[in-house]
Amino acid sequence: MERISRENYLSILKNFKDQQIIKVITGIRRCGKSTLLEIFQEYLKENGVEAKQIISINFENADYEELQDRKKLYEYIKERLVKGKKTYVFLDEIQNVNEFEKTVDSLFINKDVDLYITGSNAYLLSSELATLLTGRYIEIKMLPLSFKEYVSAFKDKTDLSRKFRNYLRYSSFPQAVELYKVNPENITLFLDGIYHTILLKDVMQRKGITDKNVLEKVTKYLYDNIGNRTSIKSISDNIEGVEKNSSYNTIANYIDALIDSYLIFKANRYDIKGREFLKTQEKYYAVDIGLRYYMLGQSSAKDMGHILENVVYLELLRRGYEVYIGKYDELEVDFVAKKPENTVYYQVALTTRTEENAKNTILDRELAPLKRINDNYPKYILTLDDDLDADFDGIKKINVLDWLLEE
Repeated sequence: MERISRENYLSILKNFKDQQIIKVITGIRRCGKSTLLEIFQEYLKENGVEAKQIISINFENADYEELQDRKKLYEYIKERLVKGKKTYVFLDEIQNVNEFEKTVDSLFINKDVDLYITGSNAYLLSSELATLLTGRYIEIKMLPLSFKEYVSAFKDKTDLSRKFRNYLRYSSFPQAVELYKVNPENITLFLDGIYHTILLKDVMQRKGITDKNVLEKVTKYLYDNIGNRTSIKSISDNIEGVEKNSSYNTIANYIDALIDSYLIFKANRYDIKGREFLKTQEKYYAVDIGLRYYMLGQSSAKDMGHILENVVYLELLRRGYEVYIGKYDELEVDFVAKKPENTVYYQVALTTRTEENAKNTILDRELAPLKRINDNYPKYILTLDDDLDADFDGIKKINVLDWLLEE
């Protein structure tokens, strides 16, 4: 299978190579974590590292099942360390090892070990591990393919509109791209496998959830309502099969488990004027629109406004932002994207073109909340319109595909 270069993630690994810090790669199953490690190992060999200096273990592989005992794992690695040289240790899907944090801690204190670990569940960085390793790790949050990475997988780089439709319809998981090239009909089986493996291994087993029927209803409800303000009460009111006296805690537990498995992401609200984070009416977004299509069927494709919003949300995460839903008085800003040194505001709309005789233009509605914000941070409107980029008193309107493909 042709591998897609994930340069953004690879560059981080290169930058932290040989640094006394644990590289922790997290992300949903099949998003490309194992392939990233393989590419990085090849880079090491091309740059003078001998094969014996690399120890790579994938705990999803039955060949390494006995190493899921942390003491056996430590002894196995210890016996293979190369004296007088750096040994690069890669532990893939390490959440399968009980008390793995103790093995990780023991390896970390050896200055001749450069350690890389991956996991498909946020349990990997649970409070216990995070406390144990405080200040000693960096987290690389990996997602399925960006649109730019998706386009790079094809020799023909033209007809971007059609490629964007395929990106949404046929999934952004790396293997789905290869399946699309052979037979798109196989993608449904692939997504079915991912979905049910995550529900069983990363949600139900990890969190002790037994009611798969209600769990699936919650998952589908969240996927059906991407980009809508949501509360646990609104979810429980719309889901049958949950006992009323326990519905709130049950639903909250299910949502936390889905977030921990990276199936969904939660965007909290932020009061721009009051500069405070709000605890209610959050929004949820799907990890992959193709997976959403698989779950909900063809009718889900009609909600293009929220689908586009979902794509922008994930892209902002890829670019390293903390992303919130903005509130300014009674108006809403789709996204407030924050980094320690910068904030950027985004409105997302399919189009800002308005039918004749409309009282308020779509453009006016999208501009209104951004005009209220009295600071000098960048402000953008992203649309599928193919007009020339425009500037409205410092608020830039640009084509979303151009934005997704920019350097």
